[in-house]
Amino acid sequence: MSTPSRPAVKVTPISGFPEYLPSERIVEQRFLDVIRETFELHGFSSIETRSIEPIERLSAQGEDADKEIYAVSRLAGGSDDDARWGLHFDMTVPFARYVLENAGKLAFPFRRYQIQKAWRGERPQEGRYREFTQADIDVVDVGQLSAHFEAEMPLVIADVFSKFPVGEFVIQVNDRRIAGGFYQGIGITDVIGTLRIVDKLDKIGPDKVKALLVESGTTPEQADQCLALAAIRSADLGFVDEVRALGVEHPLLDEGLESLANVIRTGMANAPGTLVADLRIARGLDYYTGTVYETQFVGHEDWGSFCSGGRYDALASDGRTTYPGVGISIGVTRILGLLIGRGLVTASRSTPAAVLVALTDDEARHEAVEIATALRRRGIACEVAPSAAKFGKQIRYAERRGIPFVWFPAAGEHGEVKDIRSGEQVPADPASWTPPAEDLHPQVTRIDTP
Repeated sequence: MSTPSRPAVKVTPISGFPEYLPSERIVEQRFLDVIRETFELHGFSSIETRSIEPIERLSAQGEDADKEIYAVSRLAGGSDDDARWGLHFDMTVPFARYVLENAGKLAFPFRRYQIQKAWRGERPQEGRYREFTQADIDVVDVGQLSAHFEAEMPLVIADVFSKFPVGEFVIQVNDRRIAGGFYQGIGITDVIGTLRIVDKLDKIGPDKVKALLVESGTTPEQADQCLALAAIRSADLGFVDEVRALGVEHPLLDEGLESLANVIRTGMANAPGTLVADLRIARGLDYYTGTVYETQFVGHEDWGSFCSGGRYDALASDGRTTYPGVGISIGVTRILGLLIGRGLVTASRSTPAAVLVALTDDEARHEAVEIATALRRRGIACEVAPSAAKFGKQIRYAERRGIPFVWFPAAGEHGEVKDIRSGEQVPADPASWTPPAEDLHPQVTRIDTP
């Protein structure tokens, strides 16, 4: 009796949910390793929060939040309560809740890093995804947070990006108090509304921004002053004199200038050439109250910011105690989606294995496994050939996977190892042989196109 054939299943990708090939995954994992190692070098402790939060908490983050939230419910057998949960679209909301729930067990100031996936109702496009990985750091304290932490954040990011081949980058820094004090000093009362309009400069240009400002109630003279402030950009402390030259005075403006000067001064001393005071940077989220950050790749400014954040004086509050903080977030998937998608980074191979142990025949597999075990015990990743094919076929298998060395066992001896790129073949002992350092692990390199 014949078995009826099953209809072919058509596999359709889901837009906005990236999946990497093995060589691309090596690039991603190396980037995550660099991020994690660097965060820990700077004394940040790792946490991981749950994927879901109450929808009412997620929705409280802004008028557009409902459009971004993916609700979670059971297909059958659930209760009405199941519809109350949503997947988090950033790390800030779950982190704020985590701080409140664990405040009595945490040592403040609390330095945390968090590398997790998030989900957002984006319109999928290059660099924008519905499922993505973020890497966040924050410092949170009780009641008051020292300003020096605001100068520390960009140093961590500069350290990360200097260790991974992302190319030249710049961290643009501003302080929300500068614009707030300046606007009040020239008679503007709707500070947040004005910030939101000025934040559109890159998208619509100064003429349209001025028109929107006047339409919102500012005078043409006030609009010109707002644009003059936003035009100030300096890699040193010269921005302070430029702002002063505009002739506006306000105590909040003084606070912002002093704070930003401290950030830039610290950057000049510890990460020269990477920090720029850019007074057009506003950051759209209302809860930022001090320093704000945006990071761009030089030559790829049209890609926008890949790493941003700022200071917030009320991350969380239980009604009695307020927890201010400062943080910055790396858009890991956004960065890699563009670097990999544009062919700007590549891995040297698609497998961690540095060695393929060849088989002379099927009976030799036991000996080959012993060699592989000895190498692995010394931290050398390897695999045993899948079959005892002709040596030429086994070498081609290693070439396809990017494995640089093939180990040929020999009867009564340890065997010989061959660098299949150069053709050099030498006697070797699995208890002592080590590949060159650059071959021990896959290397991620930058490919600069002319």
